[in-house]
Amino acid sequence: MGLQVIVDFQVIDESDDWIVVNKPAPLIVHPANRKPEPTLLGGLENLLSFELETGGCLGIVTRLDRETSGVVLVAKHTAAARELGMIFERREARKQYLAVVLGWPEQDAWRCCERIIRAGEIGHSEIWVRQVTDARGKDCETRFTVERRFERAEGKFSVVRCFPETGRMHQIRVHLAHSGHPIVGDKLYSGSGEEYIEWMETGWTSALERRLYLPRQALHASCLEVPSGDGYLRWEADLSPDLLDFIEGRPLKEAAGVVIWSRHD
Repeated sequence: MGLQVIVDFQVIDESDDWIVVNKPAPLIVHPANRKPEPTLLGGLENLLSFELETGGCLGIVTRLDRETSGVVLVAKHTAAARELGMIFERREARKQYLAVVLGWPEQDAWRCCERIIRAGEIGHSEIWVRQVTDARGKDCETRFTVERRFERAEGKFSVVRCFPETGRMHQIRVHLAHSGHPIVGDKLYSGSGEEYIEWMETGWTSALERRLYLPRQALHASCLEVPSGDGYLRWEADLSPDLLDFIEGRPLKEAAGVVIWSRHD
């Protein structure tokens, strides 16, 4: 028997129209223009091969960054993708994220409404994807509440629940950094982006670990709700073990990341 490739993710819920999964980090959602690597989409195509053979067509409804874990909603056919897409376009869906951030916010709850624009549109930027706050950007709004404040040997940290009211690229990360509390492990927004450039050149190093603490950004899509009938469908995903270890003060494991490939004869 040949090698079988299994992509590591957890199914939360499923219907004839959609499937909801808990994506680990650093699993990428869909293929990028890089060397071949396992993707969530590829794993779902394996899992749902019968539906695809009988006319199905997968559509990722809620995309997450490679380094963000948590709830991902995927449509199983074109009609479902269209209907779910309209729900998000009308901003009728409700999202919650959990972030582990640097420092202890002074307020227990706050709102950030800073507009966001790609840095390269208003000046020189070595990082194409980096976003910045600027009055020339698109409207953007996120609510935050502090769930927990804690300390480790490395310093003070907080767990913050995030409620994005809009769906701009990197908005939670940008708004938390703007608020003075960047996400632990965020290479793009912990500073000016130099950590990201260094990581791209050298990979994860002990020097980066001393500055960022975690090899991936500590952001987790914890809850998603979409309207259905007279109410809402609600899906939740527990925090991943690496973030729980960090919050509970347990020693940091070596930065091997999450095992994505499993090979069986």
